[in-house]
Amino acid sequence: MTDPIADMLTRIRNAHMALHKEVSVPRSKMVKAIAAILRQEGYVNEVTESDKEIRIALKYHKGIPGFGGLKRISKPGRRVYVGALDIPRVQNGLGICILSTSSGVMEGSTARDNKVGGELLCEIW
Repeated sequence: MTDPIADMLTRIRNAHMALHKEVSVPRSKMVKAIAAILRQEGYVNEVTESDKEIRIALKYHKGIPGFGGLKRISKPGRRVYVGALDIPRVQNGLGICILSTSSGVMEGSTARDNKVGGELLCEIW
């Protein structure tokens, strides 16, 4: 696998479309940090970690997924970097973007408040 972040987002997207209660993804530090942000922002219910995988409990409201979409922005073939002033507002503030900064992986508004830019990993709305 060349892109574990895209693999994670695709697994979550597919599990939501199939109305699964949870999904497991291979464990890595980046995947763990992104899953923690998803839980902190309320897009998923619970994140548990074992030796080889991370299990993510998906969130539904009356059968509708907790988010409308996931999109990978920076890819291995084309990295996308943004400055602190250029961090995008996803869906006019209704979604979030996740960045990998020098201060760690963080949500877009947190990075904007801390005045740090970095690699724009993905958008969730």
